[in-house]
Amino acid sequence: MALFDNLKTKLEKVVQTEAKNVDIKTAEVVFTKLPETLDDFLAMEQAALKSPFDTAAMTVLALCFYPENKELSLKMLDCLRGPRPLSEYDKQFIRDRFMDKDYVPRSYFVGATYKNDYVPSEPYTVVGFTNPHSAIGENMQRIFITSGGADSPRYIDARLAKDGKWYLWEQYLLADIRKPDSQDPWA
Repeated sequence: MALFDNLKTKLEKVVQTEAKNVDIKTAEVVFTKLPETLDDFLAMEQAALKSPFDTAAMTVLALCFYPENKELSLKMLDCLRGPRPLSEYDKQFIRDRFMDKDYVPRSYFVGATYKNDYVPSEPYTVVGFTNPHSAIGENMQRIFITSGGADSPRYIDARLAKDGKWYLWEQYLLADIRKPDSQDPWA
């Protein structure tokens, strides 16, 4: 198999070269305590929105409140969006996605999978990462987050404002994922 060995060696060199050129950043955002009110949410260290990773994790957290308290969740999201509040279209989109899938936002926490009904591990942790294509425009950053129920990561886009904060520009976290085993008749 010398022919294939040579091909394998060439491929390994290409992969090693490409790996050196890839700029991937990963960040864990840990919530030791979950907020109960909007004031609690805004008092959290991550609410300073110092990095797009904080913005991504706070977005996951805000969406988790929707099934229990829609109004609070939307207020949290408005705070994350800064001077660009949710439109009626945005609110309708979120409402439609939560019709029968309250588990989707929980799936972004470490330890939450379809096998355990998307119950996250404690402390509540969201891991975000970037790739070489994450800079999507001037002062814009795309943060990817892995879901315990999807085959590929989902993402949020954050925009750096003049005040130095990374505000939520768009979220793409509410796409469908695997049903929890407890709701899947085929599991």
